Amino acid sequence: MEYVKIIKDLREDCDMTQQTVADYLGTSQTMYARYERGASELPIRHLLKLCDLYGVSADYILGRGKK
Repeated sequence: MEYVKIIKDLREDCDMTQQTVADYLGTSQTMYARYERGASELPIRHLLKLCDLYGVSADYILGRGKK
């Protein structure tokens, strides 16, 4: 589950709060925090929105390739 570190690093690199990203995804801050901890799996719809938000590929977030 390398993606949990990657989504946290991306968020922090962009100086965003968990609440900001959660609002963008249309979910709660609590649920987004669960994604970052690996307590809940990241849904595909949220993966795709994070790709758009950060301007990276799904492969990058999943730890399978370059930005």
